[in-house]
Amino acid sequence: MNEVQLEVAKAYPNDSGRGIARLDPDTLLHLKLSPGDIIEIEGADTTAAKVWRADRQDWNTDTVRIDGFTRQNADVGIGERVEIRKAEAEKAEKLVLAPPEEASVQFGSDAAGMVKRQILKRPVVERDIVPVMSSTNHPFMRSPGQAIPLIAVETEPDGVCLITEDTEVELREEPISGFEKTGGGITYEDIGGLQKEIQRVREMVELPMKHPQIFKKLGIEPPQGVLLHGPPGTGKTLLAKAVANETSASFFSIAGPEIISKYYGESEQQLREIFEDASEEAPSIIFIDELDSIAPKREDVTGEVERRVVAQLLTMMDGLESRGQVIVIAATNRVDSVDPALRRPGRFDREIEIGVPDESGRQEVLQIHTRGMPLSDDVDLGKLAEETHGFVGADIESLTKEAAMKALRRYLPEIDLDEEDIPPSLIDRMIIKREDFRGALNEVSPSAMREVLVELPKITWDDVGGLPGPKKEVKESVEWPINSPEKFDRMGINAPSGVLLYGPPGTGKTLMAKAVANETDANFISVRGPQLLSKWVGESEKAIRQTFRKAKQVAPTVIFFDELDSLAPGRGGEVGSNVSERVVNQLLTELDGLEEMEEVMVIGATNRPDMIDPALIRSGRFDRLVMIGEPDVEGREQILKIHTEDMPLSPDVSLRELAETSSGYVGSDLESIAREAAIEALRQDEDAEEVEMRHFRQAMDNVRPTITDDLREYYEEMEEEFRGSGPDRDQRRGGRIGFQ
Repeated sequence: MNEVQLEVAKAYPNDSGRGIARLDPDTLLHLKLSPGDIIEIEGADTTAAKVWRADRQDWNTDTVRIDGFTRQNADVGIGERVEIRKAEAEKAEKLVLAPPEEASVQFGSDAAGMVKRQILKRPVVERDIVPVMSSTNHPFMRSPGQAIPLIAVETEPDGVCLITEDTEVELREEPISGFEKTGGGITYEDIGGLQKEIQRVREMVELPMKHPQIFKKLGIEPPQGVLLHGPPGTGKTLLAKAVANETSASFFSIAGPEIISKYYGESEQQLREIFEDASEEAPSIIFIDELDSIAPKREDVTGEVERRVVAQLLTMMDGLESRGQVIVIAATNRVDSVDPALRRPGRFDREIEIGVPDESGRQEVLQIHTRGMPLSDDVDLGKLAEETHGFVGADIESLTKEAAMKALRRYLPEIDLDEEDIPPSLIDRMIIKREDFRGALNEVSPSAMREVLVELPKITWDDVGGLPGPKKEVKESVEWPINSPEKFDRMGINAPSGVLLYGPPGTGKTLMAKAVANETDANFISVRGPQLLSKWVGESEKAIRQTFRKAKQVAPTVIFFDELDSLAPGRGGEVGSNVSERVVNQLLTELDGLEEMEEVMVIGATNRPDMIDPALIRSGRFDRLVMIGEPDVEGREQILKIHTEDMPLSPDVSLRELAETSSGYVGSDLESIAREAAIEALRQDEDAEEVEMRHFRQAMDNVRPTITDDLREYYEEMEEEFRGSGPDRDQRRGGRIGFQ
């Protein structure tokens, strides 16, 4: 009889709970199978599944993709080998299902029919776990999209049975004892985007438990502990749960604050007890969540209890007694505040960072969370994944929930809340559309950005009038590196790390930064100079460090420093606390210190470029200096057009003439002129329908231009100085004119 040996891989996110095995086309040919046939899968146990074709990425690999339930039924882990052959499935006459031991379930009236509809045409072997998806009008609710495991207690006939319309399905409410497979819980299919991390955790945890002989042969001790760290919401606890479930080890969980007790010695005793229980029931996993709360740095804490708990934990983790097959997994999002003695080999030997997922990771997480959702065809998860940089798993989950709530609000008017039952026809019609996700995106922001998130005004390049030269330069320096980094790779250069916009007040420097942030789809952090400065020593520098750290976590990010001169003035002239000197030093090290900036762009804006510390404006820090000067005639006409777009103008208004006569006026002045003209029209006639040319002339008399000759001269000199470095540069710098 034809059979092949294949390696088990995890299922695609959408296949979870459907009883499907995916094989590559060559294997299908070899076994003479066509999609929809039934195969037998033999690991330590035997089970059956329906066979489908694998996606192209899995062709010519000797793998079979099956989900956690099927793996449990065949009693194999990922990476182990199973034998696969075609099965002779008989029609099932009767199937009895019961919940596992720990779950007691009340079934509703039509539960059996409902379960039967879900598992039609599915193969079942006695003792199998049969996952049933919970749905909206389900008699037993868990969270939707999660499968409820039922156990096939008995099937008629024996062997591989196929559920058909004629099968009699019976549900028993009493849980069955003696079935050691519990089923349910979190499997690796419920974790998206952490491929490498899962691989590493499995090497550390599953190998020593399942094949301790490998380590004996190599003559080494198996690893003792794994520390998972990373931003909140990335899936550290979830990963630990999945590992415990997939290894079928006993699982002990310690929540930090629970074991701390006010009585002397009690906290330590609780820790000892957990470790003792774990070694009795080995192989086992002890999971410590929020490790920083029970094992902080001992020199930093005042309490005696914490110190004793840390000491107890150290001795438990490598004291005189050997722990046997007990592995400790801990999770924390503040890895630097954990006592360093715990972070040496022999205790937590491996530290695995669980970071913010990348685009393909986010797509996988989206597929997992939308598994049970009725999505309309216009929802493109790939596109959504592109638009959610900086989102961690928890943010994506909340995004999908929010989208579902938005969809629900559309149907609410049709639902009569006083009635017991909602008509099934309405429930079947419910669907989640693209605009629901659009709306949800506006409300859910990446959690790592909560404190620094800025609501971006929707400003595009079209709202920035004039200034074609500076616009082009800013686009090259900021948009290219983020939107098409391959240009820089092709030329073998690094992208500029910072852009400094300088020029007279009111020319549109801040406006440009907003437009850039919008056009690049990047996360935007705006830092207003003075708000970082603090009277406490070290606080201002810490604020800058945190800003950059957050930016790296949710990259690509644009950090915008407005009024840079107040934050980073020239060093050496200050008397007193030296705050700004320290801030400048911190900024310098962040901008090109030892750590890579990766996809973080920095934009600064100032109208006093001569006051900024010269070390900041050398290449490698703010390496592009863009002068945003006064607009020319074309530019002024464009700006007036933008500001009078919604204004009822009378036919005699000539914006061109206004532009020609308004030399010295910058963008903000022209906006004032437009506003003044409209107010002037209302002043003369409250019922005025339109604004006439005379009103504009009147307004021009009232608004004075920002740019005077002195100012123009000052900026021309500055531009000259930043651009060239002739022999007389230093003299010029000494004899600076006063600032008007």
